[in-house]
Amino acid sequence: MSVREFLRASGMSETDGPAPATSEKRFPDGAQYRVEIPSVEGPAVLAAVLDEARARDVRVHRISQGSGVLLLTDDELSDMAARGAAEPVEVSLFARPLAGWGTGAAAAASGAGAVGAQARGAEQLAQCLLDIERAAHFGLRSVLITDIGVLASAARMREQGYLPADMQFKISVQMGLANPAAIRIAQDLGANTYNVPTDLSLAQLAEIRRAVDIPLDIYVEAPDDQGGFVRHYEIAELVRVAAPVYLKFGLRNAPNIYPSGTHLEATAVALGRERVRRARIGLDLLRRFAPDAITSELGAAGLAVPSPVGAVAK
Repeated sequence: MSVREFLRASGMSETDGPAPATSEKRFPDGAQYRVEIPSVEGPAVLAAVLDEARARDVRVHRISQGSGVLLLTDDELSDMAARGAAEPVEVSLFARPLAGWGTGAAAAASGAGAVGAQARGAEQLAQCLLDIERAAHFGLRSVLITDIGVLASAARMREQGYLPADMQFKISVQMGLANPAAIRIAQDLGANTYNVPTDLSLAQLAEIRRAVDIPLDIYVEAPDDQGGFVRHYEIAELVRVAAPVYLKFGLRNAPNIYPSGTHLEATAVALGRERVRRARIGLDLLRRFAPDAITSELGAAGLAVPSPVGAVAK
């Protein structure tokens, strides 16, 4: 007798309320979910994540980075673009700087946490756009954005040919929009995917999915500074109600390494490998509870795989 059969036979519920609606929306290739590994802070971490993914048979569709385009050298940008193209995997780099790293005092105030993720003044707006332009120059086709003005400006640059037409804007969890109407604004402004806050219920996610068509990025395991939630047992329901969805495997009980660099490389590599291990755990649960859930092949339609010039071998 299964656990669920036992609970039903005992007159107990197996859920905490009515099941939210099933999403019929899909990625362009018909898939329901893809896998993202975050905090891949440079070429060495990317190489380790891809190596671990092969060893554990985890299909990683997208990696993301948090320290920003500005903290990568030209050679590092070229390397990451080449590795992403060779895999193929989407490589998404953060557009920075933002107020939290600037000289203004408001971002450090106890009641102004949201300020830190905003572009402060005209100069930071320009600097974020310069980061996006630099990423595009090296063949990257995906960037993370937190500020709505940066998003609107970058989208106009894309429309007017200042950025490649296939450039994608992945909205960071730090933007913080948390309801269907607000996230629809981000979609209308040109967002290609949206990372929802980490604490939304399945019912709340279902309502957001009903309102927007772009993929949602959802932490299955969230970093401590984003709540530290471990939602592995919800993974099948996350796919069911939120498809198309990027399942994002952060890591609880891990240091915040932003901004990263060679002084933290060993830690970043170890964290990257463990995130892939956590993804294996999550995908095993997904296979157990939703064996028919459909994922994408590597390089599938809609993935912003780099298009580097003079790519080096993987």
